[in-house]
Amino acid sequence: MKKVYLTGILFLLICVFTVKICTAQQMPTPDAKTNVNSQTSACDFRVMNRKLWSDHVTWTRMYIISALANLKDADYTSDRLLRNQQEIGNSIKPFYGEEAGNKLADLLKQHILLAVKIVDYAKAGKKAELEAEEKKWFANADDIAAFLSSANPNLSEKAVTDMLYEHLKVTKQEVVYRLNGDYKSDIEAYDIVLDDILEMSDAISEAIVKQFPNKFTT
Repeated sequence: MKKVYLTGILFLLICVFTVKICTAQQMPTPDAKTNVNSQTSACDFRVMNRKLWSDHVTWTRMYIISALANLKDADYTSDRLLRNQQEIGNSIKPFYGEEAGNKLADLLKQHILLAVKIVDYAKAGKKAELEAEEKKWFANADDIAAFLSSANPNLSEKAVTDMLYEHLKVTKQEVVYRLNGDYKSDIEAYDIVLDDILEMSDAISEAIVKQFPNKFTT
């Protein structure tokens, strides 16, 4: 009985250690192409994607803060934010090729450029222009969802669309709350948008691993 008990404890410790390894290790940010090789684990790939997508919402937030406050780093922040979209596009190139990776990057850059206009129009109080850009923003989300689901049958277009729509809704809330000086709600909105984007990142990672199991170690 004692032996069984000790074996159970050892098994739990191994599981905990494995989880820590998964969350601690991180692949390099894919400046050109993701370094996916025969030694890449599904866990490492998941962590890398979480870093890329968390950067997406973090640099978006940084831009919102800088743009609304007329800080001198706004242009540099938007440049870094756009670079992140290329990094995300690069992350799928080992699976879908150069053209597809650049297509995703272009769609995501459009997403960001539309967000920049939305911030500008919200700040200027231009309601008609803001509503027009929002329609384009959601149409772009439809394009991203269609692209991802067509590339990977494990991704439901409706599920991805719903996640992207929620992402846009909460990102807009960040802008509105900060513009109105409601900083508490603004911070709470960022917590939500971060949790949401990590959920989407995990869904994309799991779908790719399922589609290309031979490209990953266990």
